[in-house]
Amino acid sequence: MTDIPAPAVPRRDRAALVRRYALVALLVVLVVGFRLAEPAFLSTNNFFSILQAVSVVAILGVGVTVTLSAGGFDLSVGSVAASSVMAASYAMVVWQLGAGETIGLVLALGAAIGLANGLLIVRLGIPDLLATLAMMFLLAGLQLIPTGGRSISAGMILPDGSTAAGAYDPAFFVLGRLRLFDVVPVPVVVMAAVALVFWFLMERTRFGRVFYAIGGNETAAHLAGAPTRAYRLAAYMLSGSLAALGGLIVAARVGRGDVSSGASLLLDSVAAALIGFAVLDARRANVLGTVIGAIFVGVLLNGLTMLNAPYYTQDFVKGAVLVGALALTFGLGRKAR
Repeated sequence: MTDIPAPAVPRRDRAALVRRYALVALLVVLVVGFRLAEPAFLSTNNFFSILQAVSVVAILGVGVTVTLSAGGFDLSVGSVAASSVMAASYAMVVWQLGAGETIGLVLALGAAIGLANGLLIVRLGIPDLLATLAMMFLLAGLQLIPTGGRSISAGMILPDGSTAAGAYDPAFFVLGRLRLFDVVPVPVVVMAAVALVFWFLMERTRFGRVFYAIGGNETAAHLAGAPTRAYRLAAYMLSGSLAALGGLIVAARVGRGDVSSGASLLLDSVAAALIGFAVLDARRANVLGTVIGAIFVGVLLNGLTMLNAPYYTQDFVKGAVLVGALALTFGLGRKAR
């Protein structure tokens, strides 16, 4: 009895398999390679150090993902986070507020900025990129005015010549410095909670399905009865709130209002969200892909740092990975058709 040869896998199916698992496979290869080159790479401390380093980027990236799913794009998240760092520091150092009041105030500020973005886009008809770019520049300048362009710390001299009498509330540092069971940083727990909540919201509820419907065809979603304007406003308010949460974590980690604290957050969070398009061949903005994208970049940069790679090569490497991931996802899909 002769053996019947197994049917060959069609070229289109092979391309689909490559697109679906290539990024995850590349992440595994990176981890194994860095582990072989530097045994300390896979230590527990370094593992949680990577997660802590990407936690803020992932949280901001989830906000960008929400706006992308609704057919928009929020370029102001980095400035919102930086403004939140300054606002939290000002509230405690100058206004002498406690940790709870400061957190509530800053989250409300983030939601208000998101609402302003949404109104510019929905009510005035300004394109998303232009409206959020303008807000980015507005916030970048506005956050410097109350302190005369200086960073905020206890005992600082204010522009009117007086001395700030307040200080950071010790309870506030829990958000950025505490480790649960002396192992798991609180920012990692917050990142996991945000990822889980928004994954469920976007993938398992009608709320998320309407977001994607609006992003796919806003006119059709409107004709089907979806309140498209309200959903787009909600997308930017959620993005602003998450950016403010990221800024709170940064402030609680560094313990001062650093004027340069949000310098790279926009590019890193956008990169995570766009890499997410290539995760499991989703080909759309998605929360799981964004978090994996942030971790992917974190693993890459941490490994390069441990191998003493020059710091000035890191942005190039991130850009190359982003281009490669998107080319792999969309390029192979086009060839398969």
